[in-house]
Amino acid sequence: MRNHMRAGWFYSPSQIARYFPSRITSLFNFPRLEFKDPIRILRQLNRHQWNMFAVGFAGKRSQHNRLDGSIVNNSQPGPGMGITVTLMLRCVGALISGSFGDRYGRKWIMIANLTAFIFLELGSGFCQNLNQFLAVRSLYGIAMGGLLGPAAATALEDLPYDARGILSGLFQQAYGVGYLLAAVFYRALVPTTTHGWRSLFWFGAGPPILIILWRLSLPETNHFQVSKSEREAREAQHHDEQKGSPLKAFLKLANSAMRENWMLFVYMVVLMAGFNSISHGTQDLYPTFLKSQLGFSPTQATVITVVGQLGAISGGMTVGWLSTFTGRRLAMMVACLFGGALVPPYVLLRNNDLIAAAFFEQFFVGGVWGPIPVYLVELSPAVLRTFVYGLSYQLGNLASSASSTIEATIGERFPLAPTKAGVKRYDYGKVLGIYAGAVWAYILLFVFLGPEMTQDERNEEAALVLQFEELRAQGVSLLDIGAGRAKNIDESFEETVEEKGHVQQIEEKTV
Repeated sequence: MRNHMRAGWFYSPSQIARYFPSRITSLFNFPRLEFKDPIRILRQLNRHQWNMFAVGFAGKRSQHNRLDGSIVNNSQPGPGMGITVTLMLRCVGALISGSFGDRYGRKWIMIANLTAFIFLELGSGFCQNLNQFLAVRSLYGIAMGGLLGPAAATALEDLPYDARGILSGLFQQAYGVGYLLAAVFYRALVPTTTHGWRSLFWFGAGPPILIILWRLSLPETNHFQVSKSEREAREAQHHDEQKGSPLKAFLKLANSAMRENWMLFVYMVVLMAGFNSISHGTQDLYPTFLKSQLGFSPTQATVITVVGQLGAISGGMTVGWLSTFTGRRLAMMVACLFGGALVPPYVLLRNNDLIAAAFFEQFFVGGVWGPIPVYLVELSPAVLRTFVYGLSYQLGNLASSASSTIEATIGERFPLAPTKAGVKRYDYGKVLGIYAGAVWAYILLFVFLGPEMTQDERNEEAALVLQFEELRAQGVSLLDIGAGRAKNIDESFEETVEEKGHVQQIEEKTV
């Protein structure tokens, strides 16, 4: 990223003076692209790109099983620590998986995580008590955290630039799709089988098998194959050997990338804390608000929640698509403004009027999330894409994990009249509104302050994808493309050095 987000920028007055004023002007530096409707954009994808996106999407969707929350919420007090441990272990998974994914490829680490899903889903169904269940789901957290980075890189990094926005929105809403499917299978399996909730976990072990077989039939991403070949060829050339050390080449580039971009990584974690907070803050406690405070039946609460998820899916794709032409940050900031404006009807309306409010509030919750997958991919250093993407997301998720607990605790300070049966009630709507409003303002601020790709970088990304696909279609090996890029970069660097030396000699003679 050429946005002056380099190590030490925060401490350099000249860099601060250059960076922060540009946040305003950069918002209106729209990408110079021809406006295209979604169908026209999606027609640009070839079979390879559709397969890579679809298998990455399927992998991300396989992460989300909302039954965990139902079991925990209906258990005795004390599972909160177990959930926190699970989220912490997601970060461990992202750390391990990201390191392997950037070094050895997205394919095999994705398959390894999916394999773990199979055994841990089966094991979850055989748990006999809450402690066993939380222990298995904590291990599941490692695989869950480890899958996101490779799945995102697989789905997005080979896409044409124009298609990244809309498909980023769809990729992110694998969460919403997972929620809807879990609701369907819950009603289909749990009440109708003798094993109850266990049958849902056993059933959940099946889809990862199909995704593994699908992923085995596909190659590594074009981007990874070229990048890996390029860095190894450059290392070999620098040591005047026919074959360099692949591990040494990777570690050298990874160390340099992290040293240069550590502040950017911190920014991504802070940003993800806000984004995860708006999801948890507007969704986790909302069914309780509907049933406890408003007296809705479980069926009514489910209908409103499902409508909200449909809004999130459509919002993610819509705002993601628009971000291709407006820029990522501007699209997300507009979604923040609309989302904040819709908070009052989201918590103040009553009866079935809440259905429309839930749809449109979640439309903008999903909408602000829509550009995030591709935005994180664009911010992440190419050599550490799965590591930085996955770990920043999971650390942000960990930071936001207490959202519903905070809301529930504060809600107890605003008691309402108990029900006829003597059940305590609290004004969760007031807390939801205050919390959501504060988080929308937080996201708006940090998106405004954040970096974004320049027009040159957009053009470069678009050209690379086209070049790789054209050469691959002509039968040129991606490994040869990477080696050729390494040679061209080194020759260009040598020419630049020689040119600078020549200019310096002329200046010395002139003096």
